[in-house]
Amino acid sequence: MSLRVAVIMGSSSDEDTMGPARTTLEKFGVECHWEVMSAHRTPEKVRHFVAGARDAGFGAIICGAGMAAHLAGAAAAQTTLPVIGVPLAGGALNGIDSLYSTVQMPKGIPVATVAINGAMNAALLAIQILAVSDPGLADRLAAHRAEMAGG
Repeated sequence: MSLRVAVIMGSSSDEDTMGPARTTLEKFGVECHWEVMSAHRTPEKVRHFVAGARDAGFGAIICGAGMAAHLAGAAAAQTTLPVIGVPLAGGALNGIDSLYSTVQMPKGIPVATVAINGAMNAALLAIQILAVSDPGLADRLAAHRAEMAGG
């Protein structure tokens, strides 16, 4: 499996909140492809990118979106790669709407979902998925866990 993860978000205003995903992936030596695309404003761009993600060498996709938060579901519908949704806070419901939109996928199209604004955990989940077939990455993840336990 590739050590490449795509991090896509619905708006450039989401970049600060999604930043911990990039930082975490890079810390573990996982290449991070970073891009803004919207399930609503640029649906063809999403479809084209996600449909070709496996052939482009990606091992997982992280999607951060707020409010209606359809990005992760739109991505999951176009690939069999693991898709991890990060519901983002914003709007009148401060992320609860995003959480429900991301987690409530129909049967057959799963999206792993982390906490509201949980970009770092999304990256760690992607790393765990990749580490199943990469012993070196699994070792780095175990060292990270040991470091967290120690301090």
